Amino acid sequence: MKKIILLSVMALLASCSNSTYVKEEHKTVHWGYQGDTGPSNWAKLSPKYSACLGKNQSPVNLSKFVETDLKSLAFHYNAGGNKIINNGHTIQVNYQKGSSFVLDGTQFNLLQFHFHTPSENNINGKSYPLEAHLVHSDTKGNLAVVAVMFSEGAENAELAKAWRKMPKHKGDKHAFTSLLNVNSLLPRNRDYYRFNGSLTTPPCSEGVRWIVMKKAMTVSKAQIKEFAHVLHHPNNRPIQATNARLIMK
Repeated sequence: MKKIILLSVMALLASCSNSTYVKEEHKTVHWGYQGDTGPSNWAKLSPKYSACLGKNQSPVNLSKFVETDLKSLAFHYNAGGNKIINNGHTIQVNYQKGSSFVLDGTQFNLLQFHFHTPSENNINGKSYPLEAHLVHSDTKGNLAVVAVMFSEGAENAELAKAWRKMPKHKGDKHAFTSLLNVNSLLPRNRDYYRFNGSLTTPPCSEGVRWIVMKKAMTVSKAQIKEFAHVLHHPNNRPIQATNARLIMK
C-alpha cells in the first residue's frame, strides 16, 4: 500500500514539474518601445532577439536611390479584413485568405496589416504621421511587406470603417460585419521603392522584402490622434543603418 502511495506522489510531482516546464517554455519575452524593454535593449531581452543587432535591419531612411528597372507589381486584393486586434504594440487587421501580390515571380499572400505612428521608414529624411504595413508570406514562409505612408489631410474612408471598431485595450478584438478592402489604402499610382530588410519588431528576422509606395495617402488629424491615444505612446522603431544595402527606385 505504501509503495502505491509513494508511486502516486512521485507521478504527481513529475506532472507538476512538467507543467511548470511547459509554462516556462511558452513564456513570451515582454518588449516595448520605451525604457528597459525599448528598441535599444531588444537584443538583450532574449537570445531569440539577437537578429535585432543585424546588418540588414528595418526601418531605414530611404535615400541615395539606385535607378533600376523595377517591374510593375501585380496586386490581387479582395475585401478580406475580418478582424481588428489591439495586441499592445499596434492595431492590426487580420485578413482572410484569397488576397495576394506577385513579386519576383512569387505569389505573396496577405496575412494582415497594421500601423505605426509616427512612420518607421523615412523618405529622404521625411517622417510621416502614420505608416501602414501590409504583411505577406509565400508558401515557404518568406515575408514581404508593402508599406504605405499617410500625410495629414482629408479623412481616410477605409480607416474610418476600421476605427469605428477600434479596440481600446490590449487583447481586445472585434469582428467586422462588412469586410475591409485593403485596396482603399493603396495609392492609385503604384510606383515604389524597394530594399531588403527585416521585421521592425522582435525577433527582427532578416530576409524580408520591403516595398514602400512612393505616393502617400491622407489621414485626418483626428484619425491620427485616435490611434495614438489608444496606444498611449509612439510605436515606431528608430531608423536603422542602411550599411551596404541598395535602396532601389
